[in-house]
Amino acid sequence: MSLPKIALIFLGGTITMMPQDDGGIAPSLNAEQLLAAVPGLADLAELCVVQKAALPSASLTLNGIAALAVEIDVLYRQGIDGIVVVQGTDTIEETAFLLDLLVQSENPLVVTGAMRGPAMPGADGSANLLASVLVASSSIAVELGALVVMNDEIHAARFVQKSHSFLPSAFCSPDVGPLGYIVEKQVRLYVKPRSFKLAPVNPSFQCASIALVKVALDDNGWLLEKLRGLEYAGVVIEGVGAGHVGANVVQHLAELARMRPVILASRVHSGGMLSHTYGYPGSEIDLLGRGLIAGGFLSGLKARLLLAVLCGNGHQHQEIDGLFKQYLSSSLY
Repeated sequence: MSLPKIALIFLGGTITMMPQDDGGIAPSLNAEQLLAAVPGLADLAELCVVQKAALPSASLTLNGIAALAVEIDVLYRQGIDGIVVVQGTDTIEETAFLLDLLVQSENPLVVTGAMRGPAMPGADGSANLLASVLVASSSIAVELGALVVMNDEIHAARFVQKSHSFLPSAFCSPDVGPLGYIVEKQVRLYVKPRSFKLAPVNPSFQCASIALVKVALDDNGWLLEKLRGLEYAGVVIEGVGAGHVGANVVQHLAELARMRPVILASRVHSGGMLSHTYGYPGSEIDLLGRGLIAGGFLSGLKARLLLAVLCGNGHQHQEIDGLFKQYLSSSLY
């Protein structure tokens, strides 16, 4: 029986970083050097290595990831069975979600990295690479959308968040938990999310620029006022609690929502926003009634990405409202 064909696309990140003479770690190792440190990979799959970049993940771009999504679909059409994208963990929850939105194929797609550099005690990169290739090689991972595999856990891109700045167990999926685990070199899946695909984008597609604003106690709204004069295609607001703002911010948001799409999300780690519980000025009922669009369970980071794709595709306010509702209802049972 032939082995599955798996493409490993390397973008950089901590997994590639070694100590530098002037202090700290920085991208140093190439793909071949990393793979040489992972015994048993050749027994799992026929590997195709693509060295795209050697960057810390904060230096990746939305349009770069959008172009990568197009390339990934091409690789699938050329006969690749599964793909593993290797990058820095700081922005994995964003890049994985953007790939989830844009890649059209239902073949396995995994994003992974490392919390510790290869020279550090307890380095986790090799284990994460092995686990990711196991998942990308498995028929169980078909029609799951983009996945994040870290610390032997399998997370759906739409739910996963980085919840710790340095521990190997940094990733979690609030309210949902992992879809499954890698146990004794086997993929064990407990939950299968619904598949949702946006309409395909053309190869020259570019994400729109979207502002992300977190509301704080006694926020004066000056930043929102300034946003009206800037060229963002849309705005995502992370409200306090279940999606609330102070009364003195309401008018700023209402005026902004008359000019461009404004998504309302929660700054809270889990639970998402409510839609019809609180009714005071600055509550979710008040803000949605003034034209803001509900972000549902999506974090502000992910609501920003969905809005960037929709605005980049030329959708207007009413269409965006409907597509957000469709995405949110299709993602949950």
